[in-house]
Amino acid sequence: MSLTAAAALALILSFVISGMIAMWYLAPWLGKRRRAEALTFLLWTQVFRYVALQIFSAQQFGFGISDAGRDQIALGDVAGTILALLAIIALRYGLGIATVLTWVVVAETGWDLANVTVIGVREQLFAKAFGSTWLIVTFYAPFLWVTLALTVWQLLSRRREEPREATT
Repeated sequence: MSLTAAAALALILSFVISGMIAMWYLAPWLGKRRRAEALTFLLWTQVFRYVALQIFSAQQFGFGISDAGRDQIALGDVAGTILALLAIIALRYGLGIATVLTWVVVAETGWDLANVTVIGVREQLFAKAFGSTWLIVTFYAPFLWVTLALTVWQLLSRRREEPREATT
């Protein structure tokens, strides 16, 4: 099996499995939590996006990505990490800006994941990914898409709940 085929299969499996976990376990669990707690849980999955900084090491050791592509990926993910942390803090302390910050995380994450997909296709990164880069692309990125969808669902379906509700 080629690296591209293996990556595509892993990506599909990750989306399917993440979707099943989301529908069968996360959605019911989130529905039993206060809005702030549910959003906080989902935002924690975004915090670890700084793992993308490994792209500097990967490039140094042979991952064939352009400097511009590398920098866009790193910047987008570090920005996502910082924004998610700010939203979590706002939710934790019941700040009125929490909902806005969470929507900013959603917008930044959606844009960043789409941008990374374009970079990946343009630079044929599926065929070049190895090691931790391969795991991030085939495992973590699908999980981010699924939790992003859950975050949007929580924001829209529970928009009438008090946004200043702090978590304990």
